[in-house]
Amino acid sequence: MSTRTGSAIWEGTLKDGKGTMKLGSGAFEGAYSFASRFENAPGTNPEELIGAAEAGCFSMALSLGLSKAGFSPKRINTTADVHIEKIGDGFKITSIDLRTEGEILGIDQQTFIEHAEATRKNCPVSQALAGTKINLQAKLVPSADWELRA
Repeated sequence: MSTRTGSAIWEGTLKDGKGTMKLGSGAFEGAYSFASRFENAPGTNPEELIGAAEAGCFSMALSLGLSKAGFSPKRINTTADVHIEKIGDGFKITSIDLRTEGEILGIDQQTFIEHAEATRKNCPVSQALAGTKINLQAKLVPSADWELRA
C-alpha cells in the first residue's frame, strides 16, 4: 500500500517563530505561526490540515460505502471543524465536528445517516484519530438545491 509524507520546518521560539508545512506531493505548502494556530492570524495550522484530511477521507469512504450498498452518490460535501483547547499546561484536540451533505440517488434520510455514522467510525483517518471525539451531522440535499459550501 501507499505511504504519504508531510513535512514541517519551524524556526525560532514558540511565540515569535514561524514555520512552513508542506505535502510530499507538492500540492500544498503553507506558512504557519503561533498566531495562525491560536489567534486566527493569516496562515495555516496543523488542525485545519487534520480537518481537510478527515473531511476528504470521510467523503471518499462514504461514497464507497454507499456505492457498495447499491446507491448512486452524485456529490458529498463534508466540512470538519477541529477544536483545539488549552488543557492544563498544554493543548489538546478535543473534538472534530463533521458536517456532511450528500446528493445521493435512491436513498432516504435515515439510511443516509446510518451509512454516514458507519463511515465516521471506520474511515482510515477517523480510525487514526480514535482518541478524539468525532461528532457528525448528515443530511441529504436535493439535486436542485445543491451548492458547494465550505
